[in-house]
Amino acid sequence: MLRVAVVGSGPSGVYAAQDLVQQSQVPDVRVHVLDRLPCPYGLVRYGVAPDHEKIKSLQNNLRGVLEQERIDFVGNIEVGAHGLTPGRLLELYHAVVYCVGAARDRRLDIPGEDLPGSYSATDFVSWYSAHPDAARHSFALGARSAVVIGVGNVAVDVARILARGADELRPTDVPQDALGALALSRVRDVHMVGRRGPSQAKFTTKELRELASLPSAEAVVEPADLALDPVYADTSGTLAAALPAVGRRNIDVVRGWAAQPPRGLDRRIHLRFFLRPVEFVEQGGRVAAVRFERTVPDAGGSVRGTGTYEEIEAQLVLRAVGYRGVPLPGLPFDAALGTVPHTAGRVLRDGVPSPGEYVAGWIKRGPTGVIGTNRPCAKETVASLLEDGAALALRSVAADPVAELRAAGHHPVEWTGWQAIEAAEAALGRSLGRRSVKIPDWDGLLGAAIGDTAR
Repeated sequence: MLRVAVVGSGPSGVYAAQDLVQQSQVPDVRVHVLDRLPCPYGLVRYGVAPDHEKIKSLQNNLRGVLEQERIDFVGNIEVGAHGLTPGRLLELYHAVVYCVGAARDRRLDIPGEDLPGSYSATDFVSWYSAHPDAARHSFALGARSAVVIGVGNVAVDVARILARGADELRPTDVPQDALGALALSRVRDVHMVGRRGPSQAKFTTKELRELASLPSAEAVVEPADLALDPVYADTSGTLAAALPAVGRRNIDVVRGWAAQPPRGLDRRIHLRFFLRPVEFVEQGGRVAAVRFERTVPDAGGSVRGTGTYEEIEAQLVLRAVGYRGVPLPGLPFDAALGTVPHTAGRVLRDGVPSPGEYVAGWIKRGPTGVIGTNRPCAKETVASLLEDGAALALRSVAADPVAELRAAGHHPVEWTGWQAIEAAEAALGRSLGRRSVKIPDWDGLLGAAIGDTAR
């Protein structure tokens, strides 16, 4: 028997587990999917916006994998805590696949970035997704105007959540405290700002179009911004033809918005382009505006500053400029790339493959791609592991790794514990006259997992 631990139960981890048990190259592979949280599914549970029901339904596919006979979910297990080092994991398992994602947001490193009222989009997403590590505050939703810095899908998500009315989110699993705070929100103008043009933005067309279909908010673009984009300005379509399809579709969407008269709705999402943040403006001890430098395209396909500046009022600023991987104690780490050094998924220590250690997902390739990108990424890593499988299986490991974890002071939440959490969230939703509602704190989750209602 080949015992494998997969660290992380998001898509990359679940896909890796699925590939391991569905192959025929190495017989009798048993997989434990470990997670720091007592809940599975990673960013599908804690990163996908609550109003994206279709994407969130991917949990059903992941569930089907984790319920397979030779796969066990083992939550509430933190690698790096209580002596559970990568070295110790290799005493418990023949191989370990690290699928720990990229948990830290990128910073802008400009003056005033840490003023009250300025947050990372990661923190905001964790709050409305009920991540148990999220700070329980209301994110300055008494603000009149908010700025979201970034033009990727995360930026679109947070802008959309800010612009939605609470009644629109009530049918979702958004936690009750976040729903209450959003119901009291005074935000009426949300400015989503990028330093380059719409033809180079990172959002997908589906996400972009959603901004114009909200019942209580309208999408607004500035013609002067759009005119700076060479692709937008080229009405012949010659430059657009050289773009990837998503870029062409995005240009068509914003061109259509520019031609529409205002709808006069209560909230507005302003898409701004060719503006680079240079400073957070302080007033009364907190952020009051963001100062931007106007940029223009340069000959190299990027942008350059013009020395012209503009301030956008904002009592709330959310930074959505990307993620970075974080070091896992005991694993090698490339600080420049934010990834674990590897070759075809094999972890490299001092440039040499480390027997039994593998990576997949964002910690392997960086925060790129969509959920489906994790499938080929996991498949490559599993292929490397299976090539090494015969040699790995020769090593003696623990007969019952979960029992060893308990003996070391860990408190694993297994699949029945996760099912108890689901039942408790369904009961919470019924008590509030809603559908299933997420439990947002560690005590509540662990109490539900062990049936301790007092917690």
